[in-house]
Order: sequence, then C-alpha cells, then structure tokens
Amino acid sequence: LIRMQADGTLPVEQRRNYRNVFHSLSSIVKEEGMGGLFVGAGPTVVRAMSLNMGMLASNDQAKEQLDAMGVTGMPKIFGASAIAGFFASAFSLPLDFIKTQMQKQKPLPDGTMPYSSAFDCAAKTMAEGGPLAFYKGFPTYYIRIAPHSMLTLIFLNYITEFQRDNGF
Repeated sequence: LIRMQADGTLPVEQRRNYRNVFHSLSSIVKEEGMGGLFVGAGPTVVRAMSLNMGMLASNDQAKEQLDAMGVTGMPKIFGASAIAGFFASAFSLPLDFIKTQMQKQKPLPDGTMPYSSAFDCAAKTMAEGGPLAFYKGFPTYYIRIAPHSMLTLIFLNYITEFQRDNGF
C-alpha cells in the first residue's frame, strides 16, 4: 500500500505503475520474492508500539493532571485524549518516517538497496538532515493520528465505565 501511494509521486522513469493492489502484490513477489512483502515490517511493529506507548501513558498522566486542575467529565476525557494524540504523534513519527523510507525504497543502479536496515536508514537520515528530519510533516501527521487516538481513548473510557458500572 505504501509503495502504491508513493508510486505516483516518483519521476515517471522510476514508477512501478501498479494498476491495483493485486498487481502490486504479485509484482513484489515476482521481483523480490515473498520476503519483499515484509520489507519494513520490523519498523512498522516498532512504530505501532511507540504510538501506543505515547498514547496510553500520556492519556493516564493527562487525566491525572486535569483532575488536579479540577477538570472533570467529558472535558477531561476529551482534553486528555487530545494530549495523548499529540504524544502518540511525537513518539511515533520518527519511526513512521523510517518505516516509510524502508517500504518505498527502490534498488540503486548497482542493485543494492539504499538502506540495509532501519538503523542504517536512521543513521543516514540523521547525518543528512539532523534530528528534525524525522519530524518533517508533523502537523499533517498529528491531524491524521490525533483523531484516531482520541476516538480510541474516548471509546476505551466509556467501555471501561460501562464494564465497571455493570459488574464486568
């Protein structure tokens, strides 16, 4: 999916010209073997862990801080989830950046890949652009991630309250 989305942004001579999902999957398997389907899987898992860590830990902390300030009810739940969305974005964007770079890389003219590992990608990114290179597009990323985090945490809160109130 990442490759399909990125394909249209590449120069014409570098495009893979995937017609649909099935064409992209079959092309990847033909050109790179089954392992090609899992390029970037490790960084994807680490990114998901960092997103959830940032979201869940900061949500609980934000609720405590908002309670201490006298904020209760829905404003507390909404505010804490918005804060958690920010931290989920901040924790996961660097890893999302690496994951995306790994997934959309194409072989160089000599046949090697630009990045040999996620660590190699991170090191090259740091060397070329410094630490802020990992945060390119943060506002857009926050707008994409925060609503997901907020809805997840608001629903989680109501499910937890429902279970507590009904003896589960």
